[in-house]
Amino acid sequence: MYPSLSMSSPDRTRSRTRPAGRDLRAAFTLVEILVVLAIIGLLAGLAFSNVDKIFGGAQESTAKLFVNESMKTALTTYRITVGDYPSSDEGLQALFTAPANKADRWRGPYVADGTKFPIVDPWGHPYLYRYPGTHNKSSYDLWSVGKDGTDGTEDDIGNW
Repeated sequence: MYPSLSMSSPDRTRSRTRPAGRDLRAAFTLVEILVVLAIIGLLAGLAFSNVDKIFGGAQESTAKLFVNESMKTALTTYRITVGDYPSSDEGLQALFTAPANKADRWRGPYVADGTKFPIVDPWGHPYLYRYPGTHNKSSYDLWSVGKDGTDGTEDDIGNW
């Protein structure tokens, strides 16, 4: 007999059969996709509901750092060059422009380039300044009125 001209071979038919226990499914089902989307939605909801707590702490930390460290350098430099801290009437404006009676000794501005007056806290309220201080008798008081925007409340953040 003549050899068969058929294209099928025993090897080719074996490659088309699937191994036992193996599923032909190569994609996710709609239910699996919906479950994953629901889990992602729950996690996103939890994250968004806690954003205020996460960033609220950062705002307080920023205000504390500002009143205790950032302005300390500018005010100390002013004191060294002019001879004393700005008075309560001169306020933090004295770090930007020379007070009329101290123009000959003033070598400012004493704040970083791009800083605008009034300097505001993370909640958009201007920082308050007093010299001589009531909390720091021999120095200055510098504080933020905090989130509530009211001076003299528990959420005020000061350098005392």
